[in-house]
Amino acid sequence: MASLLRQPARTFTIRQLCLEFKCTPRALRFYEDKGLLNPTRDGLNRIYSYRDRARLQLILRGKRVGLALAEIGEILALYEVGDGGATQNAKSLAKFRERIVALEAQRTDIDNAISELQAASARLESQMSNA
Repeated sequence: MASLLRQPARTFTIRQLCLEFKCTPRALRFYEDKGLLNPTRDGLNRIYSYRDRARLQLILRGKRVGLALAEIGEILALYEVGDGGATQNAKSLAKFRERIVALEAQRTDIDNAISELQAASARLESQMSNA
C-alpha cells in the first residue's frame, strides 16, 4: 500500500534549472561534459534529478567563491564515499581554508594597488592644477 502512495521523484528540465539558477544551457552541458552532472535522457532531452540540482547548486557556489571546477569535482566525488559526509566535509574545509588565504592575499594586493593609484592620482591632479 505504501508504494501506491509514493510519488515519483521530482525531475527538472534544463530550462527549469537554467531559470532557477540563472545559468545557460551551455553551462549545464559543460558541467555534464566534465562529469559534474549526470542527467538521464529521454530521447534528446536531459532529465535532471534532485541530486543533479543539488550538485549544480554546489558547483555554482564553488565557482562564486573562486574554486576551480577540478576542486569542485574532487569535493563532489567524495559524496559517494559512504561515511556520512565526513571525508567530503574534511576536503571541503581544507579547500575553503586555502581559498580564504588566497582571497586575503588578493585583498591585500588590491588594497595596495588602490593606495598606489590614489597617490598617483593625487600627484597628477596636483601637477595639472599647477600647470
